[in-house]
Amino acid sequence: MRGRTIGYKRVSSFEQNTARQLEGMRLDVVFEEKVSGKDTKRPELMALLKTAYKGDTVVVHSMDRLARNLIDLKMIVSELVEKGTEVKFVKENLTFSGKADHYSQLMLNLMGSFAEFERSLIKSRQMEGIAIRKAAGLYKGVGRKRSITDDQIAEINRRVSAGEMKTKIAKDMKISRESIYKLLKK
Repeated sequence: MRGRTIGYKRVSSFEQNTARQLEGMRLDVVFEEKVSGKDTKRPELMALLKTAYKGDTVVVHSMDRLARNLIDLKMIVSELVEKGTEVKFVKENLTFSGKADHYSQLMLNLMGSFAEFERSLIKSRQMEGIAIRKAAGLYKGVGRKRSITDDQIAEINRRVSAGEMKTKIAKDMKISRESIYKLLKK
């Protein structure tokens, strides 16, 4: 009995695209997510781990798509292999099936270490960039840009003071009622 071929695709942000990952491969099931690989608390990864069974093959474009540090990578691969699931990494041309393959284990450790090193470099460069922007007075911190203007806030305050229902104001302004309450607190 042949198992299923399960694909796992991951990119770090919504702006990125998974289209090139596993392109042209025949997959029975695909788990795809747009979230950081910094840890294993990812909904689609958790679903994949629950879904993969003995005889299945999990295919991933590259090791850094599955995990960004060596410990997580080894843990995920081990968990799948212990179930009897085969794990294939396309870019690295490596397969893990539970059979003693010293070369594959060496490559898992090396490539996993490189992925972890790359992640630490990215974080380091990010922190340097933030420090430079803070020193120049350009760093605004985390959070999205406010989508409502000061004039709109003044209008909200005026309409609430006039006794208008907050639900109607929110609908007219195309924002949530909770946003009205938050803006009124400020």
